[in-house]
Amino acid sequence: MAAVTNTFESVKATILSAHESTTSVEKVNFYNSWAENYDQDVAVLDYRAPSLAANSISSHFSSDREAALVLDVACGTGLVAKQMKIHGFGHFMGIDGSEAMLKLARESGLYQDLKQSLLGEEPLPVQWGLFDVVVIVGALSIGQVPVGVVRELCESTKPGGYICMTTRSNRDNVEYKAALERELKQMEDEGLWTCVEVSQVEDWERAVSQQEDGYIAGAVYLYKKLKL
Repeated sequence: MAAVTNTFESVKATILSAHESTTSVEKVNFYNSWAENYDQDVAVLDYRAPSLAANSISSHFSSDREAALVLDVACGTGLVAKQMKIHGFGHFMGIDGSEAMLKLARESGLYQDLKQSLLGEEPLPVQWGLFDVVVIVGALSIGQVPVGVVRELCESTKPGGYICMTTRSNRDNVEYKAALERELKQMEDEGLWTCVEVSQVEDWERAVSQQEDGYIAGAVYLYKKLKL
């Protein structure tokens, strides 16, 4: 039992150290240094967001999954693509800011194309209106990707395609989550997309902040781009 506790404590320390990274370069350096241990560490956290997002997409996507083009934004090592592959999706393009993460994603063999890009600081390096599914898991939170990136996710999606996004519901992320939901609603009011499903999940991942224990909550948002 002590070994598990020690492992969790070390993962907690790693994640809390990320909060010290304020500039883009520092954040990228953090993820570059974390890449080799990332999959094992998030497994210790019981991080469920990749599977929850894949399940949400799968439950509503009725077209040819093998032929569908999926854009995995902030793809990391490929955890989301791995889950979507289980549901029959087979054509992935990934984008991430960390070259070390992209190296591991490349080694997974899941992606047909991978590109390095700093989200929110430069436009997504993709053709607008190309993808059947666009998914971003984990990056929409305080100190990571600005809320405005969701407009680029929508732009990247084919009319009639799906956009799946996740965020945390813990104390540190309350204001960010509220701003995100305002933007999602504003885009719906503008006629850009329609909300298909919002899932509030209690056991999202194990808490790492000093103010919380047990599990923190999170949310999965699934939107469908309207055909203009």
